[in-house]
Amino acid sequence: MLIVLTVVTALGCGLIAGVFFAFSSFVMKALARIPAAQGIAAMQSISIVVLNPAFLGVFLGTAAGCAGVAIWAVADWDSRSGLLITGSILYLVGTVGVTRVFHIPLNDALAKADPSSAAGARIWSGYRKSWTIWNHVRTAAALAAAAAFVTAIL
Repeated sequence: MLIVLTVVTALGCGLIAGVFFAFSSFVMKALARIPAAQGIAAMQSISIVVLNPAFLGVFLGTAAGCAGVAIWAVADWDSRSGLLITGSILYLVGTVGVTRVFHIPLNDALAKADPSSAAGARIWSGYRKSWTIWNHVRTAAALAAAAAFVTAIL
């Protein structure tokens, strides 16, 4: 059962890493190429639409999987427990924690911005830079978590 939970959790980490990679590698760059008002409006829409059962199910379901894997690894300690706990911490802190501490407040601030205002354009410039840097962190954390889980399975 631990193997099945670890495989499912590794797949969730990989899927989330892929979503975040897409944002870091081309979505944010594309939004930066269009006028600020359009970029702001697009990101405001993305921030609403992302709160759906499919994305949240994978994002939070993977977090639950990480918690389960970590608890199991501590309760039934063996040679792969360190990797399982490392993968869990990487995802929970580096992906979920970073989202909570950095991305949600940034998204909330952008949600209040008037896309057509000069203040909105200033917010957008800082938002894009900060959001993308922290997105790189959570991308790397989710990918490293997946790698730790796969290594533990192997």
